[in-house]
Amino acid sequence: MTVLEIDEINTYYGNSHVLHGVSLDLAEGEVVSLLGRNGAGKTTTMRSIVGATPPRSGSITYRGEEIVGLAPNEINRRGISLVPEDRRVFPTLTVHENLVLARKLASDPRPIEEMYELFPILDDLRKNKGQNLSGGEQQMLSVARALVQQPAVLLLDEPTEGLAPVIVDDLREMLRDVVSKDVTVLLSEQNVSFAFDLATRGYVIDTGSIVFDGSIGELQEREDLLEQYLAVSQEEV
Repeated sequence: MTVLEIDEINTYYGNSHVLHGVSLDLAEGEVVSLLGRNGAGKTTTMRSIVGATPPRSGSITYRGEEIVGLAPNEINRRGISLVPEDRRVFPTLTVHENLVLARKLASDPRPIEEMYELFPILDDLRKNKGQNLSGGEQQMLSVARALVQQPAVLLLDEPTEGLAPVIVDDLREMLRDVVSKDVTVLLSEQNVSFAFDLATRGYVIDTGSIVFDGSIGELQEREDLLEQYLAVSQEEV
């Protein structure tokens, strides 16, 4: 069953045409990667879905209902949560307060203690302020803050950006637990091997247009696409 469908959206920043007829879809329980170089249009696609930068044309439907034109908080309330690239952890609130605030904004939230079970490192840091967390700890808090709202669709925008390799490995294992809980995930990434480990299907975007749509296995065999659009070789993935 298709949960989220994007059909021919065109999104602009001012007069700059950023997304050119982008189409993609997510089936329930699926993990899909949106891959591309920096500036290819990945973040703009995410922002278009959640209403932060609404498309000027095209359609985005969630469970068959049009959501273009809805306010971001209404889209979030209906079950789509974004973990943004810059994390946006509240710096002067503690870990626990960040989770409490996110939970209060949800219509059917999960218990906060479940987040501490899923991310044990946050349990030890629950009294620490967001500004005192490392980049990896902030990323885990950002994911937990989204998950406590019990979204049907989780959008992860560049979750490994700026993280040390050992933290990326920890995050990968934690996200495996996340995606095993029937959450539909759209993962935007430049770290191709990280995305390939988690997703079963992928899209490649370049200069605001989708240039590939298929299984991860098919993409791994396309050395031309890997080198031209993702700047990696088959050996690296």
